[in-house]
Amino acid sequence: MDINLMRSLVTVVSLAVFIGIVVWAWSRRNQKQFEEAANLPFEQD
Repeated sequence: MDINLMRSLVTVVSLAVFIGIVVWAWSRRNQKQFEEAANLPFEQD
């Protein structure tokens, strides 16, 4: 296997993982959980 082919495959896989994380982070299904986590520092005991 050529080193340039390996570099290309790693680049494509990294891009796919990045896009997957972005889609997961911006999905509406997770919005409520993220809002609750964002407000944790402001909660009083």
